[in-house]
Amino acid sequence: MAERNRNQLPNNLPQLQNLIKRDPESYHEEFQQQYRHYQSNLQIFQLKPTQYSESLDELVMFLCQIAHCYRDELAEFPQQLIDLLRSHSTVLDAEMRMTFCKGLMLLRNKGLITPTSLLELFFELLRCQDKLLRKTLYLHIVNDIKRINAKHKDNKLNTTLQNFMYTMLRDSNAAAAKMSLDVMVELYRRNIWHDEKTVNVIVTACFSKITKILVTAMQFFLGSDEVKAESDNDSDSEDEGTKARRLVMGQTVNKKSRKRQKKTEKALSVIRKHKKKKKPVPFNFSALHLVHDPQTFAEKLFKQLESSTERFEVKLMMMNLVSRLIGVHQLFLFNFYPFVQRFLQPHQREVTKVLLFAAQATHDLVPPEIIETLLRCIVNNFVTERNSNDVMAVGLNTVREVSARCPLAMGEDLLRDLAEYKNYKNRAVMAACRSLIQLFRNVNPELLHKRDRGKPTEQSTAVKATEYGELVAPDYIPGAEVLPGTEEVAKEKQDNEDGWQSASDDEDSDGSWQDVAHSSDDEGAQGENPAESLTADEKKARASEISSTRVLSQEEFKQIQQMQMAKEMQPSKSGKGTKRKHVEIEDSQSGELVPLSKIEDVFGSKKQSREERIATMKAGRDGREKFGRKQQRMNPHASTTNKEKRKKKPFMMVKQKYTIKNKQKRSFREKQIALRDALLKKSKQKR
Repeated sequence: MAERNRNQLPNNLPQLQNLIKRDPESYHEEFQQQYRHYQSNLQIFQLKPTQYSESLDELVMFLCQIAHCYRDELAEFPQQLIDLLRSHSTVLDAEMRMTFCKGLMLLRNKGLITPTSLLELFFELLRCQDKLLRKTLYLHIVNDIKRINAKHKDNKLNTTLQNFMYTMLRDSNAAAAKMSLDVMVELYRRNIWHDEKTVNVIVTACFSKITKILVTAMQFFLGSDEVKAESDNDSDSEDEGTKARRLVMGQTVNKKSRKRQKKTEKALSVIRKHKKKKKPVPFNFSALHLVHDPQTFAEKLFKQLESSTERFEVKLMMMNLVSRLIGVHQLFLFNFYPFVQRFLQPHQREVTKVLLFAAQATHDLVPPEIIETLLRCIVNNFVTERNSNDVMAVGLNTVREVSARCPLAMGEDLLRDLAEYKNYKNRAVMAACRSLIQLFRNVNPELLHKRDRGKPTEQSTAVKATEYGELVAPDYIPGAEVLPGTEEVAKEKQDNEDGWQSASDDEDSDGSWQDVAHSSDDEGAQGENPAESLTADEKKARASEISSTRVLSQEEFKQIQQMQMAKEMQPSKSGKGTKRKHVEIEDSQSGELVPLSKIEDVFGSKKQSREERIATMKAGRDGREKFGRKQQRMNPHASTTNKEKRKKKPFMMVKQKYTIKNKQKRSFREKQIALRDALLKKSKQKR
């Protein structure tokens, strides 16, 4: 029986493979026999490489499985497969080509082939018209490079492969170039090739004449900026939540008054505003920031956009990428703004995205005259009463976002004209206009009419408009004047030491009560402001002295923040004492890029669909009494009377009855008497 099983080994390759892996030396002769069989089949196959050979297929996989057991005998085996694929890659049978590639992957996983030679071969095989093969090679290339750079970066290998991919992107075969680009994008996304060279190689793909490669490269720059939303449970948000809870608790416990309630609401709105400012920017610009020459890149891309004959969606992607480059790197590309103005019409397809690109491409280094032309184009085409309310609101939102990035572009006359929409009949237009007013309250309130500047506070009176190209760089920490000076800190420390010493010496032994000084509920949280009576220049000098002579602690920074927030609530002392109503308008913060929601943010509820209206109707019927006349019978399950049954009969069945005919012949007086008798009878039944 054992003799018969041993004789079957040459024909049973899986069993022989299992035995060789367990004991290679004992089955060396069987291996030699199979290897000679492989060499003879290989010579026959090379004569007709287009035909499928089942025996060669099985032998190649068998030798790849046991190659680590006979390294010396199979030293030339991997090179034979590589040469075979290089010489006959396009004419090989699809199954045989896949078998050779899988065998080489297996040898690479066993460490019998260097990655450079194999990966270069696989990149060349991407030219084959075999979708399954390309997908398999793509997954292996990505995973192999990831495994190589797992412990430490192999810069020499990475540089070699990146140079090879740079040549592959210029390949005449579109499928091979597209797959090479996909590999680079995936490696960048997985933080394996997260460097400048990868990004700048992908930059060259943005000028490809093949649309698929062009779109993939632009999607990389436009899509790699997004960051997954993370839950930020940091200490700052907890501190602000604690402040808000304290204010609400103080309002609940303390004496109720209208003045205290208004003060609490204003303080809560200030806390919410500062909480919004601390939110992280929802974009990551690492890919755009790694571009070597963004000015040249933007100019070439814009030139390609002007002469492009691609679909409108592809042109929108080009406009988006150019506007992001201008906004992030603060580039000068003055021809872009007149180009965008051609698409700024309410009937234009995807006009909200075009408005978004116009806002993204503005920054404070662009000359205000150029942006002013863009602003007037938006106002003339969108903010007019001949358009719908939503169009007007979208136009005002765009004006706000453009003005937030380049405030000098807004003129006094234009702003005051737009501010007249603050009491417009539509809520969406009114809300958009008020957000624009709130922006200029914080940036340049002098442009607004006096009635639109709001109640003057200490912070609003200190706001000054910057000139073109002016950079405000204070040499001190703003708000540090509220902290005690160096001499005051030393004196307070000395007083504390003396107080502890006197308390230990003169300790009362009779156990009597001691008076403890405490602050009131309103003033205890903030304490006294030592810079309250100082002028603006004295405050700057005090803040500069404190910032340069001390290292501030975390508690002192919190104290500065509280005082800065209090400035937004405290009325200005330079006012003439006139009592003005403070209208709180929600502030809009502007990040490095503009989200589309800020342009399309139209205040008001959207129109419900039919399914939503039906669901709302059904939800309102729950718990409601059934419509109709209530049952007068004591037993609701009892049978009905003949009179009730007659009421339910069809009229055509009873119209011939005497009572019905008699009713039609009654006079007006008879009808009055019958009605009176019926009402009297009904009133008696209720008693």
